[in-house]
Amino acid sequence: MLDKRPGLEDKSQGSDKMLTRALVVGPYLNEKSQSKKSSSAGFAARSTEARMDEAAGLAAAIDLDIVGAMIVMLANVRPATFIGKGKAQEIADLVQAENIDLVIMDCALSPIQQRNLEKAFSAKVIDRTGLILEIFGQRARTSEGALQVELAHLAYQKSRLVRSWTHLERQRGGFGFLGGPGETQIETDRRLIQERMTRIEQDLEKVKRTRGLHRKSRRDVPYPVVALVGYTNAGKSTLFNRMTHSDVFAENMLFATLDPTLRAVSLGAGAKIILSDTVGFISDLPLMLVSAFRATLEEVLEADLILHVRDIAHEDADAQRTDVETILRDLGVDPDDHRRILEVWNKADLLDEAARDAARNAAKRRAGRDGAEPVIVSALTGQGLDELRAQIETRLAMDRLTFEIELQPENGEGLHWLYENAEVLRRSAGADGTLHMKVRVGPERAESIRRRFIPMADGSAQVEAGSPS
Repeated sequence: MLDKRPGLEDKSQGSDKMLTRALVVGPYLNEKSQSKKSSSAGFAARSTEARMDEAAGLAAAIDLDIVGAMIVMLANVRPATFIGKGKAQEIADLVQAENIDLVIMDCALSPIQQRNLEKAFSAKVIDRTGLILEIFGQRARTSEGALQVELAHLAYQKSRLVRSWTHLERQRGGFGFLGGPGETQIETDRRLIQERMTRIEQDLEKVKRTRGLHRKSRRDVPYPVVALVGYTNAGKSTLFNRMTHSDVFAENMLFATLDPTLRAVSLGAGAKIILSDTVGFISDLPLMLVSAFRATLEEVLEADLILHVRDIAHEDADAQRTDVETILRDLGVDPDDHRRILEVWNKADLLDEAARDAARNAAKRRAGRDGAEPVIVSALTGQGLDELRAQIETRLAMDRLTFEIELQPENGEGLHWLYENAEVLRRSAGADGTLHMKVRVGPERAESIRRRFIPMADGSAQVEAGSPS
């Protein structure tokens, strides 16, 4: 049954550009098969409707005329076509009746399955991975982002050459004097793809080295780095804009942000951070994309604090949390490290009063269980942002040392050094011109502070009471 979902309006209306007519198909295991799979894998089953809504949202994120969406429930996956013959014929009839050019299958198809479905439908077929790659290709704004997407796309294309493109298994016309058969076209295509991938990997390695230098220079600046991560469309960019007073592209669409953005943010009381916005995660994120974006995601690995932004109003919020934590583990980040990861429950403005009370109670239960209470905010309205800044300040202060220092007025060099190498939280001048400063540094700079200022100030520089030593 064809489903006209909200948000799948006809984009071709009022447009001079003829858009590709597309159908979104959600071939999902039925409840019995899905629960068996979920229990064996140890995760909560995602609702069928939520999966279909997400697939439709992905399709709507690019320039397509989405004719509709339909769910196909399966008892098991068919090796040849993923879905059964009856359903394949039903979709083929619909494709012909609606003049559909593209069928988007919300699953991972093998090359053989994709080819067989294209024959059955007489239309182009792409799977979830192909769709996400297409979105990434349109969203990449920087040369680095474009390279990463191209690398992922080539890896995907190369896998499609393995068995699917048998029509390319033909001999190139050799000259004959080499004494052997010529190179097959599929081998040539595979070799050309690999050569291009190698060149892109070399270019990305240069980007990685440049990023490393940038990170080193940021480490020389005394501000800690805070990275935003979360499921796509959780509101990371809106939160980033609210906290930094910036205008980074933020829309109610999947994968609105691909390229990382960094800004300095003042938390109040003199404390500053570098805030980093990153690409959103999604369920079944293709491994080739995780690998391609590793250079970008190293911003997360290097962060002093990670804010896991969640859409608490989403019906599948818990499943989305599991997906993000899985990807963090793949990147080498422990999602259970509550000193380093702070959950931010966003979109509180979409909750009614009863749901907000339930969210507050759930946050308190989390705090009682593992000592890490999530912060409930609305990036759109600004609700809870003061509490979030305070929580960030508290988390970062756990591992940083605070010093009270007195400087003589003529010690301009020492003053300059402090501003270059420490967070200056407070500065005041006495009647005699002596500067009284409160500064904070990471553990790696504590000894430099002691060497430079404790002897000079005759012991007046000291670690603030209660700070770790």
